[in-house]
Amino acid sequence: MKGLKKQRRVQIIVLAFVALAASTGLIGYAMKDGINFFRSPTQVVEDPPRVGEVFRIGGLVEEGSIVRGQSETVSFRVTDTNQTIPVRFTGILPDLFSEGQGMVGTGSMEDGTFVATEILAKHDETYMPKEVIEALKEQGVYQDAGSDS
Repeated sequence: MKGLKKQRRVQIIVLAFVALAASTGLIGYAMKDGINFFRSPTQVVEDPPRVGEVFRIGGLVEEGSIVRGQSETVSFRVTDTNQTIPVRFTGILPDLFSEGQGMVGTGSMEDGTFVATEILAKHDETYMPKEVIEALKEQGVYQDAGSDS
């Protein structure tokens, strides 16, 4: 009788482990397309994304680069002051989207142009996405908005 109880416990533990491993695998598989990594324009140029890969790009909207096309299509360039990537977006831009300001876009590369499906812009005078600040700091070009230089 004791041997049967011990065998049942072992079976339940093994079954629980298999169920946990399977659920972890399914969650990982479901999330693989949902995880969007942030990249700066320099990173996109140095290590181009796979064809059709959805990712986030961020940087500063280059001065004088916004071109409004027909309907809701807008083209502009995003820069990290080291490299520049052309961006095309069809939709309504955030109210605070403007030249020289930080932005993050979600989309994919098509023929050398980042085609964005979503654009996020700063939400006040001093805000810039954390990832953009970190990328600019890595390149030594970020200046704190509160500094006098």
